[in-house]
Order: sequence, then C-alpha cells, then structure tokens
Amino acid sequence: MQALLRCIKTAVIAGAFLAIGLVILIPQARAFTGSWSTSKADGLGDMAELSERSVVQRRDGSTLAVLHADENRAPVKLRQVPKAVIDAVIGVEDDRFWKHHGVDVRGSFRALATNVQSGEVRQGGSTITQQLVKNALLTPEKTVDRKVREALLAWRLEDQLSKNAILERYLNTVYFGNGAYGVQAAAEVYFGKTASQLNEADAVLLAGIIRNPFNYDPIKFPARAADRRRVVVGRLVSADVFSKATGDKVLATPLPTQVESLEQETNDYFVEEVKQKLLKDRRLGETAQERYNAVFKGGLRIVTTLDPDVSQAAQKAVDEILPDTKGKFTAALASVEPSTGAVRAIVGGKDFASVKFNLATQGHRQPGSSFKAMVLVAAIEQGYGPSTVINGSSPCKVEFEGHQPYELENFEGEGGGVAPLTTQTAHSVNCAYVRLAAATGLKNVEKAAKDLGITTDLKVPDCDCITPAIAVGGLTVGVSPLEMASSYATLAADGVYHKPYFIEKVLDRNGKVLFRGGSKGEHRISAQTARTAISILRGVVTGGTGVRANPGKWPVFGKTGTAQEYKDAWFVGSTRQLAAAVWMGNAEAEVSMFRVGSVGRVTGGSYPARIFGQFMRDAMNGRPALAFPAPDPKQLGNKQISNQGSLRPAEGGGPTTSGTVLIGPGG
Repeated sequence: MQALLRCIKTAVIAGAFLAIGLVILIPQARAFTGSWSTSKADGLGDMAELSERSVVQRRDGSTLAVLHADENRAPVKLRQVPKAVIDAVIGVEDDRFWKHHGVDVRGSFRALATNVQSGEVRQGGSTITQQLVKNALLTPEKTVDRKVREALLAWRLEDQLSKNAILERYLNTVYFGNGAYGVQAAAEVYFGKTASQLNEADAVLLAGIIRNPFNYDPIKFPARAADRRRVVVGRLVSADVFSKATGDKVLATPLPTQVESLEQETNDYFVEEVKQKLLKDRRLGETAQERYNAVFKGGLRIVTTLDPDVSQAAQKAVDEILPDTKGKFTAALASVEPSTGAVRAIVGGKDFASVKFNLATQGHRQPGSSFKAMVLVAAIEQGYGPSTVINGSSPCKVEFEGHQPYELENFEGEGGGVAPLTTQTAHSVNCAYVRLAAATGLKNVEKAAKDLGITTDLKVPDCDCITPAIAVGGLTVGVSPLEMASSYATLAADGVYHKPYFIEKVLDRNGKVLFRGGSKGEHRISAQTARTAISILRGVVTGGTGVRANPGKWPVFGKTGTAQEYKDAWFVGSTRQLAAAVWMGNAEAEVSMFRVGSVGRVTGGSYPARIFGQFMRDAMNGRPALAFPAPDPKQLGNKQISNQGSLRPAEGGGPTTSGTVLIGPGG
C-alpha cells in the first residue's frame, strides 16, 4: 500500500515538473513573462535591493556598532568568496548550475526519484537561480502556479544576468540561520571570520545549513548538524568535489558552539543618540518608515564624531573616581570640541542595558554656580570687567526690576564682603553674583546664555519671565551636560558657537556621501568678551573652588556648581582643544548627597572636579598645552555697580567673611 501511494505521489509531482518543462520549451512562454521588467541598468529588474546592515564608525574609522533589522547582511563580491565555498554550495544545492539555463528538468526528476525512494526529502528540485527568484520575487506559498512562475522567471533571469552575477546575488541572499543572511554574515556568526577566510570545513557546514537553517543549526542542534555534514561530505566526495582526505579532515573538525561576531553590535548611549538623530533626519526619507529602512536596511556607513581615546578617558575617569553608592548616585559627562562642535565623548549613565535615559543629553538638572559663567559674560558685554568691585556680603536682599526683592545667603564655607569680580568668581560668592545680575539685567543674562549655547527655555512658565534665581543657576527646568559643555566651548572658541553634532558624514552602500554634519559656526559674542571671561574663570581652577579640576600643564578654565541641599554637583570647563561638563547626582530624583564616599557633602569642587581633572589629563595626553589668548587690556571694562552700600575692600583685596552661611546654591 505504501509503495502504491509513493508511486501515485511520484506521478503527480512528475507531472507537475513535466508541465514546467513543457512550458519552458514553448517559445510563447517569454511573452507570458513579459510583465516582469528588466529595464534596470544592473539587469535585476524588479528585484529589490538587498537589505544590508549599516555600520556606525568612530571618527578613526573603527567600527562602533552595526545596525540591522531582522536581516543581518553584508554583501560581498564573488571574488571574495573562496572556491571551496562556491564548490560546496553548488555541489549540494545545484550541481548542474553551470550547465542549465535556470531550470534543471533532469536534476528535478533525479531529485524526485531520490526523495521518493528514500521516503524523505534528501535533494531539492529548485536550482540556485530558482531559489534566488523565489526569495527575491515570489511568495513562499507552495502551489503549482507559484512553481511555474518560479521556473519561468528563473529562465528569464538567466537571459539577463551572467552565472557569476546570479551566484553572487544568491550567496548574499540565502539565509544561514541565527539572523545571518548571506555568506559574510554567516562567516561572522559561526566562525568569527570574514567570508574570504572560510576553509573547506566551514564551507561544508554552511552548504549543509541552507536546506533547513533551523533544523541544521550547529549551535542548537549539534547532532543534527553533524549528521547533515556527513551527508554533504559524502555527496561532495562522491562527486569528486573534495578528496576523501579533505572529507575526513572536515568531519574531524569541531562544530561551532556559540554565535560569534566580528562587528560589535554595540548599543550604548552614543550609538542610541546617533540612531535617534538619523531616524528624525528627513534627508534619509520623508516618512518614518523610509528613514527606518535607510538606517537599518540601507547599508549606510555612518561616521561619527566619537573619539575613541577621549571616550575611553571619559569612562575611565567616571569609573575610577565616582564612589560606589550601590546605584544611588551616578555621573554623566559630555565633551565637545570647541573649534567644531563635534561631540567627542559622552557618559550617559551607569548601564545602558538597564537604563536607556541619557543623562548627558536628556538629563536637565540644576546647574548651580556653573551657570554664573552666563551672568559673567552678560556683565562683560555691559561694560563690567575683572576689576569691577562687588559687595558680596551675606545675607543679601537685592532689588530686581519687576520682581520682589531677592533674598539669599552665600554658600556654606564661602566668604562675602567687598572684592573685585575676579575674586568673587574664584570663590563663587552668591551675593556678589546676584548683585551683578541685578546690575546687568536678567534679559541680558538670558541672552548671554542663549548666545553661548543654552537651548533650554529659561523662562518661568507662570510669569513667562526670567527670575533672579538665574543668577546662581536656579532654573525651572535645568540644563543638560551637553548644553553646558557646548556653552563653555563657545568661550574657548573665541565666542564662536558651533552647534553640537554627533555625525560627521553618512555614506550610502555605494560609498556616495549623502550628507555631512557640523557647521561653520556663528560668532555669538566678541573675542574680547570671551577672552575676558576666560581670564576671570581661570582663577576658579588655579586658586578657587575648582582647584581639583586642574589637569596640570594644560591651561584650563571652568566653574564649579552645587545645587541647593547638595542635590546636583557640577564642574564645567575647557582647554583650548576640548570642553567638558561633569554632573553628579541621583538619576531619578533630587536627592541630597551627604556622606558619599569620603566626602561629607558633595560639591562641584569634589568628585565632579576630580573627574574633570583626570579626564582632561588622559584626553589631552599627547596634545600641546595651548595658552588662551589674553584679552586686550585697553578694552577691559571697568564699569562699577552703584547702590551696593559700603564698598570698603577687605585687607589684602580678598573677600571679607560673613557669618555662617547655609542657604543658596554655590560652588
């Protein structure tokens, strides 16, 4: 009975194959397939471009990440594929590939007879060309109509493309399991090598997988894969494709036991920032789907601004200096190149795998006194200068136009009294800066912040106005480390603002540049203002609240910042070549930082300054120590603030002390 059923099955399938053969032999069959256009220059007609993974690179060209959807594919040229791979695939999948014209009727009958005789599918009836057509143009349904169309289209394809072109396309299309499409991805996934490095044992395993990538997966089902390999070796040896000695060597080769990867599928804060920017960039497509296809299937080469040495220095500084608080407190760092706006490094948090929120670009926290740089720039623009004498006595009650009097005390441990602007800045005296902001004008402070690179709306929603708290970094929303690094970079660039950017250029799969990142820059403040501000902020690092941030031989300026109740701590600064902002706090809420590590109260001059200092020493290693240009002494402002009460300087020119101070953000 079983023999009878097998004969009936053979007759039915043979009839189908015979029908295919007859249709192919009829000249009018070409007219039947006339709707399939082959007008494209490459001869592939309506075949869509292969989905190809995109590669994200660091600025030095090294691979940072690979981006792909379901299909991990990196097409290669046929000349890059070893002969052993070509021979093995053809020997297993289509041993008459070089002789037939897309459809092998004789081979189909032979496969049919073998399968019926064995009672299982041991040989396939589709040629390599048919498989290519099926994968590229047709649905996977198993019907006679679909099989006929497959044969007809395969015949036409052989009219349009050479055998080598068909084979190359096939080797880049076929699925090898474990997400690997094409021979290059398969070489990486199973052997950790490139396609050009594959040997005979690799070739046999891959050729055997094609028939059923799931069942013959050597990682999940090693016994099945080994059995399949023996069948493939037997066939290749009997056909004199491989010698018996080569076959024995192949069978003695251990099977792969884990998935490998040559291309690091990094998924970190920097890569995520790049992905999100590309997915919003209309230069890659008008619709979200078009942009997604370009990024994950378009074979783009994305060259980023990430500097591997600077990035490593940033992560190392955070890892080595940030105390272990069991995740309670963390740090973020953003580094920008002043001359271009290129983002050279970010540390967005402790662990991207568990927390995707990027503290360096998305985290908006209170900047404390690091925001005094904005007040300083605004004051210099209004004619004030290093020798402007300010009363910093505390507590202070300062009148602001359009606001209730603003009351504040100096930060704990800081003095007050009367002193020049340079001294008050070095010691981050709150009351001095509140008086300076009142004299300068809050709108001017807002303008200076925007000019330097702060993009967050600084207005208070209730009144749509700037409040006096801005003088000491008391903001409604807060700012991100990237914004702060960018604003200090503008100072280091002589007042030229460069919008921070992450992507240098994007190239298509053929190497054509689609677009470039970066900008020429915009002169926002005068070079004289920038240089004057830098000369004042240098004192913070050389003898003020930020001495721990001093990297040594490289001249640097900067400012500490500590929010009220020690909930946020900052150090922001720059050398001529590199700016950076360091923030420390709780990632999810405003939590006071008391008794953290060896520090009783975390300020900007403690851990953040130390992180900044070590980062700069490592990142600047090998770079020249460039001095900042000095401001023109003839153009230095000397405007004085009126209505400050007694302006009797303390002996020696330093600030006089006032009583115990507990209220107000500071250094």
